Amino acid sequence: MTAKQKGILYVAIGAICFSAKAILIKLAYKNYDVDDLTLLCLRFSFSLPFFLGIAIFRAKKGNFKNIENRHWFQIAALALLGYYIASWLDFKGLQYISAGVERIILFIYPTFVVLFSRIFLKKKISRTTLYAMLITYVGIICIAVEPRIFQSENFFLGASLIAVSAITYSLYLVFGGELINTYGSANFNSIAMIFSSMYVIIHFSVFSNSSLLHLEPGVYFYGFTLAIVSTVFPTFIVMEGIKLLGANTGAIVSSIGPVSTILLAYIILGESLSIQELVGSALVLGGILMLSKK
Repeated sequence: MTAKQKGILYVAIGAICFSAKAILIKLAYKNYDVDDLTLLCLRFSFSLPFFLGIAIFRAKKGNFKNIENRHWFQIAALALLGYYIASWLDFKGLQYISAGVERIILFIYPTFVVLFSRIFLKKKISRTTLYAMLITYVGIICIAVEPRIFQSENFFLGASLIAVSAITYSLYLVFGGELINTYGSANFNSIAMIFSSMYVIIHFSVFSNSSLLHLEPGVYFYGFTLAIVSTVFPTFIVMEGIKLLGANTGAIVSSIGPVSTILLAYIILGESLSIQELVGSALVLGGILMLSKK
């Protein structure tokens, strides 16, 4: 297996795990009286020990000695965007729209990744990347124009929150990719996720009247599952994939996320699945396969 094929596999698996987040959040909202900030704080509280352990292990090996002071501030700023603000807006938006729609809107971020890479980093866009983007976005648009999508109450509020989440996450990927190339994905992610976890915990402590100590067992289960399946594992595997592929190609491959969410939402949540959505999903997969074959 070539490095590029490994990168595609890593990003695809990570994207599916990340996409399962929407399903877990909707199940938690459906089965328990829990708000977005509490669930988000549980996710990062359970994640934090893993990232701290990884960071301590790597620090003992001397992996952090060469990180420049200005890059520490850059990582802290990117963590603020990528896994604090983006995650909070995503959790909040899922209160108003379905899991399948959330994932479709969130996955406009490859467009922003390519655009920001061109604007800020002066990176060229290859013809293959453009064709792959065209195919995947035709698929996403095909899914998005399904009329029933707009029937959700407060749809535009939820959609706006998710769209801003996509923009902040794309900035995280673009500028994070440069630091990953310099210091390695494991080093970058362990530091960034520690910062993100602290931001979320501070936010919860200041603005929430709830307590994390007296919740129902099922809420803890969803929080822990979100931490492991949709945070710790995919965070590292996706960034390792981006290291092998680059931010642009990695963003396109991760477009498999909406497809997996639509299917999981149909199977687990009972959300509808139309022929139009199936056709759109096939186009998204076609774009990814095009990259893989190339």
